[in-house]
Order: sequence, then C-alpha cells, then structure tokens
Amino acid sequence: MTKASLVVASNRGPVSISVGSDGEEETVRGGGGLVSGMQVALDSAGDAVWVCASMTDRERSVARRSAGRPLEFSAGDAGGGDFDVVMIPIDGVTFRQAYNGIANATLWFVLHMLFEPTRRPLFDAAWRRQWAAYQRYNQSFADAVDRLAESGATVMVQDYHLFLLPALLRERRPDLKIGFFTHTPWVSPDYFGLLPDDVAHDILSGMLGADVVGFHTWRWAEQFQQCCQAVFGKVPDDQLKVYGLTADLDEMNSRGQQADVRSAARELREEIGDRLVIGRVDRAELSKNVYRGLLAYRELLHRWPHWQGRVVHAVFDNPSREDIPEYREYTAAVERLGREIDEEFGTDDWTPLLLTIEQDYPSALAALTLTDVVFINSVRDGMNLVAFEAVLLSERDPVMVLSRETGAADVLGADAILVNPYDVGQTAEALNQALVTALGDREGSDDSAARRTARLREAATQLPPAKWFDEQLRQVRSAAEQTS
Repeated sequence: MTKASLVVASNRGPVSISVGSDGEEETVRGGGGLVSGMQVALDSAGDAVWVCASMTDRERSVARRSAGRPLEFSAGDAGGGDFDVVMIPIDGVTFRQAYNGIANATLWFVLHMLFEPTRRPLFDAAWRRQWAAYQRYNQSFADAVDRLAESGATVMVQDYHLFLLPALLRERRPDLKIGFFTHTPWVSPDYFGLLPDDVAHDILSGMLGADVVGFHTWRWAEQFQQCCQAVFGKVPDDQLKVYGLTADLDEMNSRGQQADVRSAARELREEIGDRLVIGRVDRAELSKNVYRGLLAYRELLHRWPHWQGRVVHAVFDNPSREDIPEYREYTAAVERLGREIDEEFGTDDWTPLLLTIEQDYPSALAALTLTDVVFINSVRDGMNLVAFEAVLLSERDPVMVLSRETGAADVLGADAILVNPYDVGQTAEALNQALVTALGDREGSDDSAARRTARLREAATQLPPAKWFDEQLRQVRSAAEQTS
C-alpha cells in the first residue's frame, strides 16, 4: 500500500465490524466528536490512514486476514470519509489486560481520582503482567505506525490507551511530526504518585515524545506540568497546548431534527406531559457520578416537596465497561436507587424518574431537546461534550447545573450553576435554584433567559471538532519544523 502522510492512532477506530441480518460482515461508522472532527482533515489529506485496535474476536479475525493492509471497505461506505482504516490484530489476552487492566481499571481511575485507597490500587505481580501487556499493546501500535507512515509524516496519537506511543515512535522515527492529545483530566503530583515510580516516569516520558501534548483546559495542562516537575525536576517548555473541544452546531441541529429523534421526543413528551425536565445523558461510568446525582434529586423532592408531580428527571445512560466488576456493581446500585425513588415518590399519574441504561442514542438526544435543566455532576471530566450538545439541542432556554470538576466548567461556568460533585446537599439546592429559574423562563418574566442561552450556545461552539483537529495539525507541524 502507499504510505500515508497523515496517521491517526487511537484505541477505538472510526468503524466497527459486526454481522448483519443476512449473516454477512458489515461495517458501522462510529459516532462522536473524535470521528467527525478528524474526518475533514483525513479526507483532505488524500493518503491518510487511521490505525486502531481490533476490539472484538471478529475484528481480530478480520484484521489477521487483512495482514496489515487497509480493511477491504472504505469508511465512506459506512458513513465516514475517504481514508484507509488499518486494524491491528492484537491478541485477545494482551488486549484485555492492556485495555481493562491498565487503561480502564488503572489509568482512568488515577486520572479521575476514583480509587478507594484502603483497597486499591494494588500493584502486585498480577498487575505487573498487565502493565507488560500495556507495553506490548503500545509497541504493536508503534510497529504499525512505523510501517504505514511515510518520511516526515504527521502522526496524531489519541488518549490514555497510548501514553507510551509518542516516545516509542520518536526513538524509531525522528523524522515524524507527532501530536498527542489526552481527552481525560490530569491530576496533582500527589495523586499521580499513586502509580509505581517507574510507571509514572514512563507515562510522562512517553507523552513528551510528542512535539505537542494537548489538553482540553489549562487546568489539566498545569497539573501535568506539576507532575513533570515532581518526576523530572523540570517542566516542558512550549510542548503543552490547550484545545478545548466543543460541539458542532450544524451537526447537532441536523441530528436533532432527524425522524428517529423527533419520534422519540414525541413519545417522551406524551409520558412527561408539560412538567419541567431535568435531563442528563452520559455513560453508566463511575466518573459521571450518576449515583450522587440521584441522591441529590431525591433530596430535592424531600426538601422542596412542591416540585413533586411537577418535575421529571430523565436519565439516559449508555452501559459502560461491563467487564470491570466495579462498573457492574455501580450500575446495579444506580438501578436500585432509581427504583427506591420511584417507589417513594411515584403516583398513579406521575413517574418522577425515567432511568434508562441501554444504548438508545435517539431517545437520549430527544431527552436533551426537552430539557429545562441540564444536569452534569461528574466527579471529573476532561471536558464533557454533552454539556455543549445539550445547550444546542434543548428547545427551551436551558439552565445548567454543572460540576466544577469538568473541563466544560472552564468554558460555560459563567452562565451555569456550578456544584461540588461530592456535595449532595449543595447539588440539591442547585437543582432547586435551576428549576425556579426554568419555571420563570417558561413564564417569560424577562429576557435574561434568552441572553443566558445565547451566551451558552456561543461558548458551546467555540472550537468544533473539525476546527479542533485542524488547529492541532497546524501547531504540530509548526512545532516540528522549529525543532528540526
């Protein structure tokens, strides 16, 4: 195959492979900002390739048959762009140990401060075998990118699954222009120091192999600098950049008007009636803090009982990381609490909570179109794109209750009600304040709601995905030229 001038490397690729109703393999385009944001640049490059891991046994089989060549379909056939996709056939054991054991059960937990220190983390011999798998996983990506990238190519590495890759590539291919972007938050040196010393060193060194290391906000970049100071005794100079990814207005407007979303919205409206809607859409993910969010809603109904019968909390969560025990236990606890709220407050003509934990993207978007109060109380979030999508999709003048520990708070905080995600009482008070404001907005008491919404929507589209990725490409190439 022709070597590529632009390579994107990420754990999950822009397409997945499944079996259709006719028994034949079919490709399905991935969704979200990562795919759409890179598509424009990949299309225009002409000889671009996206390198990703095979996520399932079926994908591993297809990847082995392809023998390192691009898959025998174009991403355009699956709704994507005109670029090649190469899946790496990483063996199942290595993938599971690297993905579940290290990326999701260790690195994600560190960067989102999710560990319970009395029991975890625990870095024993079994964990070291998982770390060795993570190293092999990153090495497999280095082999693939090295083979696919032409001389002087630009390589854009994505996220915490591939922390080691930039340095591996730099050692092999000093000619490459390398960008690295982490979609997660970062943490203080004290918390990062939970990791074994050699692992912390290798992660920071791996990322600094890039010409540019990108974060969603300066808050995360500065904490990364502090970790570098603690580990190396110095901080990187001009390598760190901030690219605050927001939403695409045209894409949200288009998706919100599609038939499946409008149909789901009609069904929801019939069920909810004209009640105020507190809406949240996220994953059943520990960092999203759904459990404390439900506790805050229950406290709202206790402390301000006049809202009973007048508000519905619509929660749409995608299942997440069901291979990890903590996630299964957390999802079960959320479902139990949801049943308790319905049993305690529900009446014959009012269901206080609509809790859905399944993949139902049209209904999730429909809930956002009906939302009066956008509710996001994440323990931590690198950014949280739903915050931006919600203010664009809502047909109201939405009031936002937003965790101060999200990157989105740095963008939208001036016009949101910020909360400490651990403080259930404060969050309940914020929900009450938001409902009072939303009710006044509906009654048209003044034009402040429209002005607030206009500011939120302007902020929510500052750096849409295509512009976000293009800005990174420009700065990576500029930085590489200055150091060459």
